[in-house]
Amino acid sequence: MVGGGTGRPRVVCAPNAFKGTLSAAGAARALARGVTDAGGVAASIAVADGGDGTLDVLLAAAGSAARVQRVRVTGPVGRQRLARLGWVAADVAVVEMAEAAGLRLLGAGRDPMGASSRGAGELIVAALEAGARRVIVGVGGSASTDGGAGILTALGARLLDRAGRPVGRGGGALLSIAAVDLSAVDPRLRTTAIEVAMDVRSPLFGPDGAAHVFGAQKGADDSQTRTLDAGLRHLARLVEEAAGLAGLAERPGAGAAGGAGFALAALGAQLRGGAALVCDLVGLDEALAGAALVITGEGRLDAQTAAGKAPAEVAARAARVGVPCVAICGSVSGGTDLFTATIALDKLGPDPERRVRALLRRAAARAVEKRP
Repeated sequence: MVGGGTGRPRVVCAPNAFKGTLSAAGAARALARGVTDAGGVAASIAVADGGDGTLDVLLAAAGSAARVQRVRVTGPVGRQRLARLGWVAADVAVVEMAEAAGLRLLGAGRDPMGASSRGAGELIVAALEAGARRVIVGVGGSASTDGGAGILTALGARLLDRAGRPVGRGGGALLSIAAVDLSAVDPRLRTTAIEVAMDVRSPLFGPDGAAHVFGAQKGADDSQTRTLDAGLRHLARLVEEAAGLAGLAERPGAGAAGGAGFALAALGAQLRGGAALVCDLVGLDEALAGAALVITGEGRLDAQTAAGKAPAEVAARAARVGVPCVAICGSVSGGTDLFTATIALDKLGPDPERRVRALLRRAAARAVEKRP
């Protein structure tokens, strides 16, 4: 029943985080208040797509089964830091790459050539040591474009220069690799299901690859981008030869998180759309059954939303069961055809980032009042 037996419309509030402003859970609470204001019954289910905030969303969905382990890891530019390793069941761990190797850890001091993914690999090792049989790795929000070289070395691979010495840290060192040795990779990977939750489908290198599409946001200039892309191409050849696998670099998602998707796939991981994986884990389909409306959203709705972002996944699942879907976003510049209707917070009043909770509440009430 759409109103849960009350005669009031039941509305599912399933937003992603409003990056840098509000967590997915916080956005869901604000939307739920607006639904209640308009006389509806709200069901709040925060979602994510593998990027920043995925760990918190999955921990919240796990309820009493959730726990957090703190692990000392190597940060993106080599400094030690404590990072969270999540557990959503006794043997199911969640690694959020942004916790250990995230761009958010660097602030303005970005290091496109030296930033490493090693900390994410160290979190995976900690999960294996604690008995994980399944590890979900959210790879969005990374600071590195090292092709996952840091992850590989943390898990036992050896990347050697012509003198047989380990190469340096970061994507800027990839062209100095002369040999890749995977013989000492952690054998526990063979008996552990590793699932990579990715929010992009980019290949590893080339014009649509990790360096050319995402290098600039990590601080790379044009010359550095070309060097990084050449390094990723070089790494791909050596790793594919060592692993006895061809075509990994072209696989959709290989370029996720600066190539972390490629490295993990070379070690046997399954690459999955992060939004679909998270929506499965939080029980979105069950929540949509009998709903009158679903409201989703994120900071910016644009042409890239359809390429693996959480609101697009929510809309697709709502459409499959005939539930209208409204997207409420900080700004809207494209992607509107995915949704029944869209509402842009920056059109509702000034300074939307500082007033995002109040504006989300107002917009949600409007969506319920005018629902299809």
